[in-house]
Amino acid sequence: MAELSHSDAQLVLAAAQSSLEDDGRGAAVAVVDDHGELVAFVRTDGCPLPSIANAINKAYTAARERRPSREIGEASRDDGFPMTNFGDLRYTGWGGGVPLEVDGVVVGAVGVSGLPEADDMRIAAGAAGVLPG
Repeated sequence: MAELSHSDAQLVLAAAQSSLEDDGRGAAVAVVDDHGELVAFVRTDGCPLPSIANAINKAYTAARERRPSREIGEASRDDGFPMTNFGDLRYTGWGGGVPLEVDGVVVGAVGVSGLPEADDMRIAAGAAGVLPG
């Protein structure tokens, strides 16, 4: 079974951090394992403090549900199924959480928070793309 290594988590983190630094923007980036538990984290200069928990929660949601956090939020809004019905206050429906896959298996997720939602999603998707498979 594929597993997210610390080295892989650092690659994902570095890709997101590089993108943020190239743009001169501050945000939080979290990488979690397939259970949603934190493996690696960075807060770049200028990151808003609430973004720390939001990045971790976006990654947590994407890992637990095996799909982007934005999709969870859209489904919740469309179906009238409140996020609190998941029974876990860490679930969030904001975009920026993206599953990490290796050989078609979700091994974790990356979450980005601190920028407009579309930018969080773009950076997270780009960082997720550095893993093989």
